[in-house]
Amino acid sequence: MTATLTPPASAPPTPGPRGARRAFDGIPRWAWALGVVVLWVLVWALTKGTHTLALAGREHTDVQTSLGGFRDDVLAGRDDNPVIQLTYDLGAWFTSVVDWFQRMLSIPDFPRPVPQVGWLGVTAVAAWVGLAIAGWRIAVLVALSFVSFGAFGYWSDAVDLLIVTFVAVGVSVLIGMPLAVLVGTGNRAVNAVTNTVLDVFQTMPTFVYLLPIVLFFGIGAAGAVVCTLVYALPPIIRIAGHGIRNVSTTTIEATDSAGQTWWQRLTKVQLPMARKTIVVGLNQTIMAALSMATIASYVDGPGLGRPVLDALVKNDVGGAFVPGALIVVMAVMLDRSTTAASEYSETAARGGVDLRRRRLLLAGAAVPVVVALYLSRTYPWAAQFEDPGWTPKVADGVDSFFTWFTDTFRGFTQGFKDLVSAALLDPLQSLLAESPWWLAAGALLALAVVVGGVRALVPTVVCIGGLLYFGLWHDAMVTLNMTLVGTVLVMLLAVVLGVAMARSRAVDLVLRPTLDAGQTIPPFVYLIPVLALFGSTRFTAIVAGVVYAAPVAIKLVADGVRAVSPSTIEAGRSTGSTRWQEIVKVQLPMARPSLVLAANQGLLYVLAMAVIGGLVGAGALGYDVVLGFARSEEWGKGAAAGISIVLLGIMVDRIARSAAHRSGAPAVR
Repeated sequence: MTATLTPPASAPPTPGPRGARRAFDGIPRWAWALGVVVLWVLVWALTKGTHTLALAGREHTDVQTSLGGFRDDVLAGRDDNPVIQLTYDLGAWFTSVVDWFQRMLSIPDFPRPVPQVGWLGVTAVAAWVGLAIAGWRIAVLVALSFVSFGAFGYWSDAVDLLIVTFVAVGVSVLIGMPLAVLVGTGNRAVNAVTNTVLDVFQTMPTFVYLLPIVLFFGIGAAGAVVCTLVYALPPIIRIAGHGIRNVSTTTIEATDSAGQTWWQRLTKVQLPMARKTIVVGLNQTIMAALSMATIASYVDGPGLGRPVLDALVKNDVGGAFVPGALIVVMAVMLDRSTTAASEYSETAARGGVDLRRRRLLLAGAAVPVVVALYLSRTYPWAAQFEDPGWTPKVADGVDSFFTWFTDTFRGFTQGFKDLVSAALLDPLQSLLAESPWWLAAGALLALAVVVGGVRALVPTVVCIGGLLYFGLWHDAMVTLNMTLVGTVLVMLLAVVLGVAMARSRAVDLVLRPTLDAGQTIPPFVYLIPVLALFGSTRFTAIVAGVVYAAPVAIKLVADGVRAVSPSTIEAGRSTGSTRWQEIVKVQLPMARPSLVLAANQGLLYVLAMAVIGGLVGAGALGYDVVLGFARSEEWGKGAAAGISIVLLGIMVDRIARSAAHRSGAPAVR
């Protein structure tokens, strides 16, 4: 899930019209929230375990049965339904495009026993492209990354993942850039509609895309490309549109006075001046596509996600480690390449690059590339990467390490798990899932109003009504419980490490690159080490969610604390405040908007992992979705679970956004 955050201002934002600290006639919001929780607990103690709407294992509601019937009707009538025919034809086209690239680059093109372009040629071309767009350092990084794919025996899977990613990115750019122009130059009504649709897409956990897309496009490459495309489209629209919209109005007025047409203004002024922001949007689209293309292995999509999934299903941590690590290598390669390309293009635009020398360098570098292409088409050693047998040794080493680690630190890991379960997870789950549905719904509505104000009431009412309608209230409360506990742990990490980064430049220099790297890793990969430590339990999904969400939350808190005015801090010191008082009475209260924003993002990231955690024993809605894939008779329940996850995500997002708005936090775009 990707969000573009308007950076915090250098000074703390002004509280809302009623004040960020006080509401409801001067009574603090936290006091109202505490009152709601106390009343909830009192009623829960008398009504616990009644009217929880829990379903037996294979029980279905009428709505879930109807959804299953809808799927059956779609499949039965696809030969006569023009919409289904269109989507299947489009899916067949995507499959043919991916298949053509595979036969060209990654799999044998029979009767030729190897691809048309072997590994040496592909690596050489990729390195040359890196040199052309970003310089020699990126060329080396790209070359080493491609060699690592083959050296560990996953050449075909790695190239397949890149093919799916870039086919989806290519279509995303073709669709997204015209829409970005519309957003950047359109009126308020157009932007409002577009932003609402993009909000829904970006709030939706990645796993939820799969069920409806498989129904209309099928499994395999077609389903993988389409779900990757849908997930990767919002960043390019939103970020590029933001860049176009924020081109200097003075510059626009100057072009208008010169008599330029709309098209001339767009192509000669707005797009060139927004180039850096557009490249950032492309970067985010590529990273989102890689993340989704990895998860799409669950619908038989080609790529490195498939061996990771196979290993996770068998609880084979060593087997999942190598392909998971290669996904990380690929993510870092793509992230650094697009970022460096943006910086390189800016330098070139300012005249900081000798273009004549650059052309000569690229022409000279093209000679060994042509030689490599010839060798890869002529000699077997340059066409097919010989597996040196490193992967089994690495897998065995990883298994041995985690066996030693878990045996040595079992007391600590089990103790941590038991502590969190006893102190947070079990009590909160009992309150949420064992309350009568009317009590939990009423309490959630009351908390939404207290935390987010009246503007949070309508979306909360709609989402709670939807959760009740689709018949998975109990599972939704269990998933909400995991999400809330994970968010609490994320915020503990964010506050401790964020404050440390803000107050110490040395800590920031050490942690920030690690956090940046952590944000490039697709969420699927986080399950691997956590599964080794905690096994197949709901706790695995929670810890993986914490690790996945922590980087963005920590950086938001660090930036918010750092933005507190130095004069405010000096005023506190002049009164004799200790370091602890300075943090808890000055910096954290002044950085409250960033804390609220970090909690918002943490909620959504943890929710995404709680759903993916259905693959490793998390249960609840994530398991229902997985079951819907595995058994056709459970498709209706899986679809209801997917819709319920979307409703849950929208509800917590709207409440958190409303709270952020009341606190004066920067917007999440």
